[in-house]
Formats: sequence, C-alpha cells, structure tokens
Amino acid sequence: MKVGLYFGSFNPIHIGHLVIANHMVEHSDLDKVWFVVTPHNPFKKKSSLLDNYQRLEMVYRATKDYDTLSPSDIEFNLPQPNYTINTLVYLEEKFPDYEFCLIMGEDNLKSFHKWKNYELILKNHDIYVYPRLSEGKVETQFDAHKKIHHVNAPIMELSSTFIRNSIKEEKNVKPMLPEHVWEYLDEMNFYK
Repeated sequence: MKVGLYFGSFNPIHIGHLVIANHMVEHSDLDKVWFVVTPHNPFKKKSSLLDNYQRLEMVYRATKDYDTLSPSDIEFNLPQPNYTINTLVYLEEKFPDYEFCLIMGEDNLKSFHKWKNYELILKNHDIYVYPRLSEGKVETQFDAHKKIHHVNAPIMELSSTFIRNSIKEEKNVKPMLPEHVWEYLDEMNFYK
C-alpha cells in the first residue's frame, strides 16, 4: 500500500486540507492519505496550538466519512520536537509492507533543503507536491528530481491562521470547515 503522509498542526483542519488530500488520492498513485497531527513543528511557536488530542479529534471528525483519509497520532509518542526523518524511520519499522511518501505544498519544497536529513528523505521517499502561491524559488536541485512529483491540484489559499483570527473577530467561518469540525469548535468555544 502506498500511503501519503500529510503532516501538519491542523489547528484547525479545514476544507482546504481535505480538498488537497482527497485530490492526491484521486489523481495520483497514492492509495491512502494519513493526516499526521504534529505535536510541535520545529518551525512554529507551540503556544498557539490547541491540545494534541483536540486537534486529533478534529482530524478524526473531518475524515471519518472518507475511506481513503485517516488521522494519525504517530508523532505523539516520538521525541520532541518532531522531525520528519525520525517519523519516517519509525513508520518504516512499524509498517514494513507500506510505502510512505510525503505530501507537501510548493512553499515547503522551497525550504526543504533546510529540513533535517532532507537528502535521506529524498533518497528513500517520493514527495508529492501541490501548488501554493508563495514567494521565493524552489532550489535547482529539486527542479527535475525523479522522486518529486508535482500534482496539478487546486490552489487552496485558505489557512488555519486565517480561520483562527476570523473566529476571534466573530466572523462566520462555517463554510471553511468540515461540518463535524465546525460543530466541535463551536461546542468547545475554541479560538475565541
């Protein structure tokens, strides 16, 4: 089985995340996408994150109606901060019959050369890249790399930060969230 790993804080998960993940399954050779809820991204401030299990619950609620999309808490018990290379090594040992690939936005590919052991990741794993509007250029070494696959997915310019800020400003964000996620956020009064 070929599994695409979609790493993120998902603070909160929104319809843009689902559109991208579903598109990857439907328009590439990936069989499934796992939403890997990251407890602490080394490039983000931890203070703005909801509790790990609250974010996992939102991902569960967002994906429960999809056979090919699943939440993953695999990083919750790994050393912090989480580095993708460590997670990949752990997953390969735990699921030897699976082939794991990364899903990332083009904006992340532009900084991929800064990731811990990025050369090893690229040697052993395919990377599926979806388009993002962002500044800067992709490193030349990644332009035509055989392990990097650009997928012509819809450009989604919706961000969790925008949603959190809109909730603080008492704006209606319901159309931007899966219904079950909206209900949970509303019930729990998150981000207010």
